[in-house]
Amino acid sequence: MYINVLGAGLAGCEAAYQIAKRGINVRLFEMKPNQKTPAHKSNDFCELICSNSLKAARIESAAGLLKEEMRRMDSLLMYCADRCRVPAGGALAVDRNLFSAMVTEKIKQHPLIEVIEKEVTEIPDDAVTVIATGPLTSDALAEKISSLCGGSMHFFDAAAPIVTAESIDMNCAFAASRYDKGGDDAYINCPMNKEEYEAFYDELVTAERTPLHNVDVQNPKVYEGCMPVEILAQRGHDTLRFGPMKPVGLRDPRTGHRPWAVLQLRTENSAKTMYNLVGFQTNLRFPEQKRVFGMIPALKNAEFVRYGVMHRNTFLDSPRLLNTDYSLRSNPAIFFAGQMTGVEGYMESASSGMMAGINAVRHIQNALPVILPKETMTGSLAHYISDETVTDFQPMGANLGILPPLQEKIRDKKQRAAAYAERALEILKEYMTQ
Repeated sequence: MYINVLGAGLAGCEAAYQIAKRGINVRLFEMKPNQKTPAHKSNDFCELICSNSLKAARIESAAGLLKEEMRRMDSLLMYCADRCRVPAGGALAVDRNLFSAMVTEKIKQHPLIEVIEKEVTEIPDDAVTVIATGPLTSDALAEKISSLCGGSMHFFDAAAPIVTAESIDMNCAFAASRYDKGGDDAYINCPMNKEEYEAFYDELVTAERTPLHNVDVQNPKVYEGCMPVEILAQRGHDTLRFGPMKPVGLRDPRTGHRPWAVLQLRTENSAKTMYNLVGFQTNLRFPEQKRVFGMIPALKNAEFVRYGVMHRNTFLDSPRLLNTDYSLRSNPAIFFAGQMTGVEGYMESASSGMMAGINAVRHIQNALPVILPKETMTGSLAHYISDETVTDFQPMGANLGILPPLQEKIRDKKQRAAAYAERALEILKEYMTQ
């Protein structure tokens, strides 16, 4: 007896691990290294394409709560992430190469997981199957999934550039975290005065972009969390100063004042030899990225080891298609996991893989599915993507707004978030001991 898992990304690897730890054999299909999408560079599993940040670390936040729930449910990816973390202030960021390598090793060494390196072009019908091929599913399989599900939706996703540490002009930059949280080595800050920012802004919004096929280049449907910086800037002259370039909580030691605008750089690896441009996902042509981003004083001589790219993502109309256990309503032997279900974010994808893997095992055991309560972040995401009352379905990341309201009203935001987290973890504990 075995279960098929298609795709060795975050959702697929988590699903495979959860299945195998329950004593069921796994056939894990992955088309790398024989075939890669334009966004993939590494041969390892769980390649982090957009950013190396897994969002907020503190439990009293939506993202932090989700990760803590996953830790308590023995998540392979959280185990690896905690051991590959790099300084990132209040966020959990990882050395992406070490993280992918560790997950790959854990998966390949598991005696119940057979890795099959080939592209899957048909949905297997020989066993229960978890489809976790991600937002960059190959065209052939995407067509089969679309046919199975009666069509799918798509949007565009973008990644930020990465520069070498030694090419950053530290005479024009300073190390600090906002409000001095997380240590001074978490971020490198690239400040700009008003004149520098305005010149940069004017060039950014008029810079040449890479053409996107079969889409409105000026107004593509883009996942909000990965909005290209040049499109975000078009919303208003000061949009960036209230977004990825906000100077709040930072003080330039050279002037003693808060800068007009700041680009933050986050360490990309444990050796701190590379940094990514936080919030600077982009679809500009490569020469334009070097030219325009080079207008930021600290990056005037920056060496780009990876330019930003933009690529297609696909996701299902899950409220019409999926059950809360991530199984397909029309065929409960098929499960979906990852971003294609409409969960948004690295750990959100992994959490869906966790639950899909657990429930795939429950299915072949003829047992009731594991449906976590809505009060948990993991459960609330599963309930959201399967809620038939949701009409204009869009990808959703972990956030406190999808949790049921607290019984008592708490005005203080931090106290309210802490109360949500305390309730969620207590309910999860009770559920796991049943």
